[in-house]
Amino acid sequence: MGDGGGRDGQPRSSYLHHVADNEATMAEYGAQCVVWQTALNPVVALELLSGGRWSGFGVLGPEAFDAVPFLDLLAADKPLGYGSPWGIEER
Repeated sequence: MGDGGGRDGQPRSSYLHHVADNEATMAEYGAQCVVWQTALNPVVALELLSGGRWSGFGVLGPEAFDAVPFLDLLAADKPLGYGSPWGIEER
């Protein structure tokens, strides 16, 4: 969740939903959906780093990188991505 001002200067909050089905992750990976979701994020990040889509020097937090390639790879259908949908809700 991110809180801050919108482009109009008014307060806003953004909620990013990453959807996973426990039955599907258990069947395909043998892991509960929360475990799978937790493990998937660094895998996607490492793929972006190794492919050169993300780069930098030193210790960088996730906010230092463009989120779009991460979210695109996360949601892209297999085998090009991980087939894990997400959504964003603005309030």
